[in-house]
Amino acid sequence: MSTDSPTSPAGDQPNAADDVAQATRDIADVNAVEVITTAAVHLMSAAAVKCGLAEDADSQGHLDLDEARKLINALAALVTASAPDLGNQHARSLRDGLKSLQLAFREASVYPDAPGEGPGEKFTGSVV
Repeated sequence: MSTDSPTSPAGDQPNAADDVAQATRDIADVNAVEVITTAAVHLMSAAAVKCGLAEDADSQGHLDLDEARKLINALAALVTASAPDLGNQHARSLRDGLKSLQLAFREASVYPDAPGEGPGEKFTGSVV
């Protein structure tokens, strides 16, 4: 019985290189709009949880407005910068999601930011 089988630790190295090559080919097949939209959806999901929009967010300790602010700022920058390249259909839904998060953040804040000072509002303008 040989120890150089593909499932052995010594045999994993060529497979790792093949995996990297396959992942590179897979990424090359994805268009930019899909990559940007996917990144935006991940930011939205994380921000929603941090804003307390997930089920039992308070009892689970997920509410974290400092983290939510960072995520919403990043999302606003991404959406604003990429909107001209995304096209109206994609950009509109991302802007709507962003605005909903900005309003949810404001509602969750004990002391809401002044209009135009909330997360992402330096990119989007006031949402109030």
